[in-house]
Amino acid sequence: MIGYAFCGSFCTISKSIKVLSDLVAEGNEVQPIMSETAYSTDTRFGAAKDIVSQVERICKRPVIHTIVDAEPIGPRDYLDMLVIAPCTGNTLAKLAGGITDTAVTMAAKAQMRTGKPVVIALSSNDALSANLANIAKMSVRKNVFFVPMYQDDTEKKPNSLVCDLSELKATMVCAFAGRQIQPFWKA
Repeated sequence: MIGYAFCGSFCTISKSIKVLSDLVAEGNEVQPIMSETAYSTDTRFGAAKDIVSQVERICKRPVIHTIVDAEPIGPRDYLDMLVIAPCTGNTLAKLAGGITDTAVTMAAKAQMRTGKPVVIALSSNDALSANLANIAKMSVRKNVFFVPMYQDDTEKKPNSLVCDLSELKATMVCAFAGRQIQPFWKA
C-alpha cells in the first residue's frame, strides 16, 4: 500500500492528482492523506470538497486528514511507502524540525518509524533561501528521497523550486531500492 499525501501547494495539486490516478490505474493500492489545510481550503485552483471527492473516487478510500487518523500508520505498519506530493516548504521545515502538527507530518513521522521510504515532491517558493537548510537536513535522513527539482521561474521567483512530477514514479522505484534518483536537481 502506498500512502499518498497532499499539502497546501494548491497550484501543484491537480498535477499531483494526475500522477495519483496513474498509480491507481497501474494497480497500486493507495491510501490518500491530506493536511488539514489541503483538505479544507477553497482556492482559485478549486473547491476543497471537489478535490477531496476526486481523490477519494480515484483511491476508493476516504482521505486521512487528522492527526488522530494518521497516527496508526506507524504501529500498523501498513504502508510500503509514503509519497508527499506536493510537499510545501512549511511541511518540509516541520519534518526537518521534528514537528508533528498535521495529518501529513504525523503520517511521515509514523512512516519514518517503520524504516520504509518517504518520497518528498517539494514545491516551495523559498527552497533556495530559508528552506535550503531543511532540504539538506532531510536529504541525509535515512529512507527519505526527493523527486528531482528545478527552478520554475528564475527571474520572478529566484528562490523557488518545484519537483518534476514526471519523475515521481522513477523516484519511487529508486526509493524502494534504497537510493536517491539522479539528478537530485534538474537543469
